[in-house]
Amino acid sequence: MEAGQAMLTGDVNVRAGLTSEVVLELPEIAAVQSSVTVGATELLTPDEVVTSGVRIQNHAVAKSAGALQDVSRYVSTLPGVVTGSADFRNDIIVRGGSPLENLFVVDNIEIPNINSFANLASAGGTVSLLDVNLIEDVTFLTGGYPAPYTNRLSSVMQVAQREGSRDRFRSLVTFAYAGAGGVLEGPWANGNGSWILSARRSFLDWFTNDLGTGGVPVYYSFTGKAVRDVGARDRMWVTSISGIDNIRLGLTEDSKPRDVLSTLDIRYGGRRNASGINWQRIFGARGVGLLGFSHSSAQVDSTVKDLVRNGLFGPDADVAETIEGGAVTFRQDSTEAETTLKYDLTIHAGASGEYRLGGAQKYFVNNYVTLSPLGYDGPFTLVPDINPIDLRERFVASQSGLYLQSTYRFAGRVRVTIGGRYDRYAHFGLSHSRLSPRAGVSVSLSRDVSWNASWGVYHQMPVYLFLAAFPENRFLLPSRSDHWVSGLAWTPGRNLRITLEAYDKRYRDYAASTQFPAVSFANVGDTFDVRDILYPMTSAGRGRARGIEFFAEKKYAGDWFGQLNLAYSRSKHAGLDGELRPGAFDRPFVFNMVGGKRVGRKWEAAVRFAYLTGRPYTPFRRDLSEEQRRGIFDLDRVNALRYAPFVTLDVRLDRTFRIGEQVVVVYLGVQNVLGRENATNVLWNRVTNRPRFGEGIGRFPLVGMEWSIR
Repeated sequence: MEAGQAMLTGDVNVRAGLTSEVVLELPEIAAVQSSVTVGATELLTPDEVVTSGVRIQNHAVAKSAGALQDVSRYVSTLPGVVTGSADFRNDIIVRGGSPLENLFVVDNIEIPNINSFANLASAGGTVSLLDVNLIEDVTFLTGGYPAPYTNRLSSVMQVAQREGSRDRFRSLVTFAYAGAGGVLEGPWANGNGSWILSARRSFLDWFTNDLGTGGVPVYYSFTGKAVRDVGARDRMWVTSISGIDNIRLGLTEDSKPRDVLSTLDIRYGGRRNASGINWQRIFGARGVGLLGFSHSSAQVDSTVKDLVRNGLFGPDADVAETIEGGAVTFRQDSTEAETTLKYDLTIHAGASGEYRLGGAQKYFVNNYVTLSPLGYDGPFTLVPDINPIDLRERFVASQSGLYLQSTYRFAGRVRVTIGGRYDRYAHFGLSHSRLSPRAGVSVSLSRDVSWNASWGVYHQMPVYLFLAAFPENRFLLPSRSDHWVSGLAWTPGRNLRITLEAYDKRYRDYAASTQFPAVSFANVGDTFDVRDILYPMTSAGRGRARGIEFFAEKKYAGDWFGQLNLAYSRSKHAGLDGELRPGAFDRPFVFNMVGGKRVGRKWEAAVRFAYLTGRPYTPFRRDLSEEQRRGIFDLDRVNALRYAPFVTLDVRLDRTFRIGEQVVVVYLGVQNVLGRENATNVLWNRVTNRPRFGEGIGRFPLVGMEWSIR
């Protein structure tokens, strides 16, 4: 066989998420060593994504220091992304937006929230429901993303979970920060299909009944996926993801007198599930169709009691009587459900490009029991007990969407994507229709350098709990953001890429408070206390986020992986008064460095370092706060001050042991090696009647184990 001579195989089916084995038999050549090398870049995002897209390997999420094997926490190290709070939640804020502006898609199923311990007006939590051992890869888009993605104002996180083994039964036992659990997988239908199951449970309650907050978080998560090939052109898969969690916070016999939580009794329980079935069909050599049907639901049952209000709280008071006699300030027993039917068709036009079209129909059934009988006495109001809520309502809403998109290639150097969406939102007898055009262009300046630019209009309805809470909120409009992105990308190697991007994102029609003119919902952001974001609103908010990002990444290829980014940005939002102020997540300077290296065949080390400008915050009015013994913000100085910069250094070390065909991995790590007490919030302590800065987790050791049984 001559050098460079081609070898032909039979037909090979190449399908998303399916591993195909190809066997090449080389002719015998005496005294000649032959080899075949097959390579593909690990950096690719879909052709239609021309800016602000990153593909994340499973290894990076599983092995990175500081990520805690949580995809949201890993994503927070990417350019343009920061976390809402330092340690306790994994909300992701993309280019100055709210955490509620992010779309999560897992195996073609849209999921409102992929995290545990989350309320119905939230997109974050404390621990991801997704098991890192099932993640194949993640595509994360932070701006200018194309028309097929359902409208969100800031980002798209698309997770592909791997399928189970098709050759034999396998199992994995894990013990880590996210809890103890296991994975089972194996073939079915004579190798034409596979299944995989994951179950996890937290274990802290096995060792203590109080972490110093009045209780211990307890959660369960379950994930299952089954795949079946039906003939040569059809493939079906079913995915289901569930989570159950509960926690108690507040006063106990051991509560510290200065503890802010000691004046409250909080009980929370949550249930959520997302399940779907997908059918993929190949039409000849040019077309691929994907039909999906999914259903998701989330239920929250929570109660908040104020233990000070009824005068029973005190250093000598009986704890049980104080809790029993506490005033109920908030009660929620609500469910949100979403059913989606969608279809996507991709038609390949050979070397000239491709066409995509599709649509989706969504139905929402919301059943709210949300009570705030004593009204709102949070930090935004000068007068306590305003806006009492007695919401007991079940209603149906719908959302229809259609999109069309074309991608063209010219002269092998220019790629242009043009498309748009039409969406119609209907609820409470009202409807809003919106057009969202999108466009992108990529020009190859040389073999490994390209210039890329994109523009798009995006719309998103406020969450339904906001619409239902007050009659005037039902007239809120879909919020809008316009994205402008441009930059250069240099790809000198198969696993190495360096980019420089600038962006401008503009908001309008954003929900803003009618009672507090200086407050935009974008400035308030995400919170576990729903009362802080339930008030009469109007669609008068506006905002702007601008920035420039440098990003370098080296994908894992058997030796080391790493990524480094440096970003400068400014994010400002305005409420009803029209004055632009720093957004709640405005962090001008952000630097992240994440990496890991294999040392020999048994050791692997990883490190993460991060520096972020401190978040802005609104100071309290000391006079009124002391007088009313509760925190009251100075709304003339919204987000006028900043916390100290957030700095952290995390490390991790893995050791692999092989016992026959079994593999055991033990890892040790330390979060926040520097022991820095990064401030996360400022609260008014009603016990001491003075402000108190919350602190993140200090130096925190981690240990974990994975035992793979083949």
